[in-house]
Amino acid sequence: MAQRRGFREYLAGLLAPRERNKTLTALAGAEPVTGSKLPAVQRLQFFLSESVWDPEEVNDRRLELLRAGPATAPHGGGVLVIDDSGDRKDGTKTAHVGRQYLGRYGKTDNGVVTVTTVWADERVYYPVHAVPYTPARHFARGKNDPEFRTKLQIGADLAVRAQAAGFAFRAVVADSAYGDQDGFRAELAQAGLPFVMALRPHRGTWARAADAHTPVEAARALAWGGPEDPGDWHPVTRTFRDGHAETWRAAGASLGGWGPDGVRRLVVATADPGTLPDKATWYLVTNLARPGGPREEDSPWPAAPLAEIVRLYGIRNWIEQGYKQVKDELGWADFQVRSDIAIRRHQALVNCAFSFCWDAWFADHPAPFQPAAPQPEPGRGERGAAHPRAAAGAILAAGAARGPRLAHPVDHAAALVDRLVQSAPAPAAASPDQLSRGRLRPAPLHPELTDYR
Repeated sequence: MAQRRGFREYLAGLLAPRERNKTLTALAGAEPVTGSKLPAVQRLQFFLSESVWDPEEVNDRRLELLRAGPATAPHGGGVLVIDDSGDRKDGTKTAHVGRQYLGRYGKTDNGVVTVTTVWADERVYYPVHAVPYTPARHFARGKNDPEFRTKLQIGADLAVRAQAAGFAFRAVVADSAYGDQDGFRAELAQAGLPFVMALRPHRGTWARAADAHTPVEAARALAWGGPEDPGDWHPVTRTFRDGHAETWRAAGASLGGWGPDGVRRLVVATADPGTLPDKATWYLVTNLARPGGPREEDSPWPAAPLAEIVRLYGIRNWIEQGYKQVKDELGWADFQVRSDIAIRRHQALVNCAFSFCWDAWFADHPAPFQPAAPQPEPGRGERGAAHPRAAAGAILAAGAARGPRLAHPVDHAAALVDRLVQSAPAPAAASPDQLSRGRLRPAPLHPELTDYR
């Protein structure tokens, strides 16, 4: 009963709007500092730091509910996004803390970095797993310690865990921090996972002196004579959440041993092939075969045309949006605990709150479609039958709320999930591919969600 009450009160505090950081005193509705010794605050402290519940079991249960829900069930048209994000933390006693690069601040500082995975399609996105990265200084032998793991190793392991947990996806997607790493891509390929990852424009590679040595050089080597003479470039329509559409151009390029029909394909997508603007050009590497190419027949995954590659990487934007929501609205970095288990519990609870927002949203806005039965993919096997969605009482303690502050905290769920950016992923209809056959496309979200500011 105490754990149920702690779970309910912690999530209620995370979901309720606050004008200050969601520390333990804020979650309990107490005054900062002077209210830290109040029973309500101490109960949450004990629930987070001293109780015996397992955050992995809670997260597994959350994922089970997401897989069973008709509006959130993963399917083969979505992606699994891998990324990491850091937050400042003072001192040296907190688990996983260290001086390292924090992407949120764009500089090296003292903080905690967590590697995360998010499942997403054009309609919905939610966190799957989260594992804090532990800097080498926490180990007796530093980076040579057998227990030390890099962010790349953690990310590859999380991708395998997501697949083992029953999450179907078209590809693993990541930015250039992961895509530039040959070893990381090799780990995913060895695990039998398809990927689409970004490369830095000037990432160098070995090639003959007369050939291109960087992705941007490979893009400039493609033929382009303007819109009337596109040469090697093919039009790709990207439709954004605000309704406007842009025509980009995409092409397969050659770089070193990579080529349109190689084991690795280099795909360049840009708004202007003539100038290759930095902020509107993507250099992507993938192991998905080209339709009609010599690798298509033996490939374990369906071939992907250029438009499909662009669509898959465009969905990656959701993880950046998710970071804004869990950090700015749900208190991801506001924990005031030091132990590893307490940090992991806090992160698991924030992910529960994030998923609870979607559950509340879809309860008021039922999904207008029923997804088709999952189709087995080569080398993966078929997901088991979906289980009926559990009632709320299976997660939260039964009975009436003890006070007004615990009643209906999800009234604010829409405000927590509907801050969508202008550059949100394009609808899947913008890039027809083989996956669209036999599977109904999800309807776009209601304007009340997408137009909120």
